[in-house]
Amino acid sequence: MRFRKDASDLDERLEIPELLIRALDSLESESLLVLPGEVILHKSEGLVNFGVLKDGRIASEDLIALIRGVRRSNEARRGSIEIARGPIGQGKRELKVSVTPLTEDGLILVLVSDESEARRIDAVRRDFVANVSHELKTPIGALGLLSEAILGAKDQPEEVVRFATKMQSEAKRLADLVQEIIDLSRLQSSDPLQRAFPVEIEDVIREAINQAQVSSESRRISVETGVIQEATVIGDRDQLIAAVHNLVENAVNYSPENTKVSVTSQLKDGLIEIKVADQGIGIPESELGRIFERFYRVDPARSRATGGTGLGLSIVKHVALNHGGDVKVWSQEGVGSTFSILLPVAPEVEYEDPIIEEN
Repeated sequence: MRFRKDASDLDERLEIPELLIRALDSLESESLLVLPGEVILHKSEGLVNFGVLKDGRIASEDLIALIRGVRRSNEARRGSIEIARGPIGQGKRELKVSVTPLTEDGLILVLVSDESEARRIDAVRRDFVANVSHELKTPIGALGLLSEAILGAKDQPEEVVRFATKMQSEAKRLADLVQEIIDLSRLQSSDPLQRAFPVEIEDVIREAINQAQVSSESRRISVETGVIQEATVIGDRDQLIAAVHNLVENAVNYSPENTKVSVTSQLKDGLIEIKVADQGIGIPESELGRIFERFYRVDPARSRATGGTGLGLSIVKHVALNHGGDVKVWSQEGVGSTFSILLPVAPEVEYEDPIIEEN
């Protein structure tokens, strides 16, 4: 199989044999066939989720340099490259690449795999187990003490009822903690960009608000939508809903009764920013740098009263970073807080004008 040195004339090239396409598609690694000029002759479907390509061209300068080096030496090479998960944030993906020359005319085979994901998961799990073990001791210890108190007050019905009520509260707290531990574990052990689909942000916001309806109504807090700009992102719909829902729930739990929580979205420079603003108690400036840490609580007493586990904002941060985005916060004590999730929008999607909804 021979190819012209000038890669611009695609029609005059020989077609790729169907057998070769099937062989490449059967590999666990994603594949590229590259002609001189770094023109892509073939790419596997899963490669789009790695961020290696942009507008049909190779986006990584490191990969281009590796391909050109192989073409000059006519010898196969292996290496690794780092790809940003998105245009913002600090998330990186380390990809293993194998580059092999196939013909004297400069046809190159590139195989790409994300083998670093397994190592990252192992490290996260070790750290996670250590944190979880510590956090579970508190509610489990409380249940043990309350059960002893009930046994000691078995002839005092009023005391039994009081201790049993506290046990129910601790049991619910333990159940909520375990569920959020499971949710965070799933987030940390899976990459939403490996099995990504288009997700409508308007749909995410609506579902997140619906899930918070019971708690907002019970606390007499109005959750309203302001300006909602439509956008499509690539990722996991359930994870994105969970992130926005956690912000809404957090706003509700830390706001006085008869106040308002506002949810808006805005497009800017290829990003969609989802904002959740409340009129709550606010966060001290000294605490803002730690609020996204796992199990960190600004006000432990308030967290116990509202059932907070200290994992909600950590889940928000993981979802944002895993989707190539970021999360930020503005807050002032006695005034309120505004949390924002920034996500890269899907390429080549047309957006309608902003719509305003009133509740």
